[in-house]
Amino acid sequence: MRSADPDLDLDLAFAALGDPVRRALVTRLAQGEATVGELGEPFDLTPQAISHHVGVLRRCGLVEQRREGTRRPCRLRVDRLARLSTWIDEQRRVWDDRLDALETHLADPEATR
Repeated sequence: MRSADPDLDLDLAFAALGDPVRRALVTRLAQGEATVGELGEPFDLTPQAISHHVGVLRRCGLVEQRREGTRRPCRLRVDRLARLSTWIDEQRRVWDDRLDALETHLADPEATR
């Protein structure tokens, strides 16, 4: 399921968000930028493990990192997160339409004969 945006692969993004640590990192980054060290504070994980999780989020396009001297703050790519939401909304609309059609069909006494 490749997206039209080569920087955001839906499969990779959804797989990345399947991990509770990465979801927590996204939640934290929604509040503002943070370094890997700051992101790792609430977890009982090594800095390398947190870096790995950040790397997964970077590779799927949900997080970006930049250099500020010796700091490397991370920030959430909200535009990319919104694309996931758009895809989910599209799927919801399709299923709502299908369920509405089924309800109409079942309510029609001529259709059940």
